[in-house]
Amino acid sequence: MPQQDDAVAAPPALPATGSVPGTAADPRWRRILARDATADGQFWYSVVTTGVYCRPSCASRPARPENVRIHDSLAAARATGCRPCRRCRPDEPPKAARDAALVARACRLIEAAEEPPALEALAAALEVSPAHFHRLFRAATGLTPRGYAAAHRARRLRDTLAGSRSVTEAIFSAGFSSSGRFYEAADGLLGMTPGAWRAGGAGQEIRFALGECSLGAILVAATERGLCAILLGDEPEALLRDLQDRFPRARLVGGDAGFEALVAQVVGFVEAPRLGLDLPLDIRGTAFQQRVWQALRAVPAGETVSYTDIARRIGMPAAVRAVAGACAANPLAVAIPCHRVLRQDGALSGYRWGIARKRALLAQERDTGEGRLERIPIGQDRLIG
Repeated sequence: MPQQDDAVAAPPALPATGSVPGTAADPRWRRILARDATADGQFWYSVVTTGVYCRPSCASRPARPENVRIHDSLAAARATGCRPCRRCRPDEPPKAARDAALVARACRLIEAAEEPPALEALAAALEVSPAHFHRLFRAATGLTPRGYAAAHRARRLRDTLAGSRSVTEAIFSAGFSSSGRFYEAADGLLGMTPGAWRAGGAGQEIRFALGECSLGAILVAATERGLCAILLGDEPEALLRDLQDRFPRARLVGGDAGFEALVAQVVGFVEAPRLGLDLPLDIRGTAFQQRVWQALRAVPAGETVSYTDIARRIGMPAAVRAVAGACAANPLAVAIPCHRVLRQDGALSGYRWGIARKRALLAQERDTGEGRLERIPIGQDRLIG
């Protein structure tokens, strides 16, 4: 299959074409033509004319089927006397596995560094070019190296703030070399002051509003940074308790006139999803959850996908259960449209806000009509201590 550029000795003698069952009739031949990476490790093939053996996903120019022999094992491919292809390197782990190992090494380097390492320094340590490394890292994680470093530092900071004796101790435990550098980044990392974070959100103001839409009760809440919750349910009181549990020491303020426009945008999206939603999302989750949620937001209204589809889209086809877990942890109904995810057989699966609402949302997205919403104003502030 591959046409090697380097000069080589005459290829080893292989069985005559007529003595080998027709390769073109072998169902594995179609997978070779498709360069099917999922077939890697299941079988290998050798090429009579070039004297090399390859993995099914090899990107080289296809050989004629009569010159190809398919082997059930790597040992059988080697036994032909052919040499390994220099392009697909069949004796080594698949490219996806090699790339994943490199990215994992990069993550360990980032996590071990006191300061976020420069792109060039990371690439040099991994012996790849900065541009290639940046593309590879983003494809594998959904984040840039700098974004991963920020997320890791934020996660460490949240963990250490909760159990540290002081904010200063948490700052240095999280890897900041000085308190000045930390305070420069604190708002972006926490969304509030470190002291407020340690105190369970004490002193923070979260505006919210409850309403009724075609799917039942809806709660919309936001900090000054953006949305922090869109909740759906049967009872408004249950939604408010959910918000209180999320932010146990924050000051929850009932929706005011200035909150009306934001609520209208959210409600409009619930009732007519094709309008889209361009709002800042104050969501905090793991890097994996962020990747899943980002992939969900790319699914157009009116379309559905499976958990397997999402796992493939984020480059982790084996992480189907983890994808389902990220969907279940989604705090922003509709804005992050986990209702568009179905089981592999097309059946409706579990939905945090109820199967009936999931079915109704999907039906609405197939309908061009705009629903109806009646707002329930909240006329008093709630102080949760």
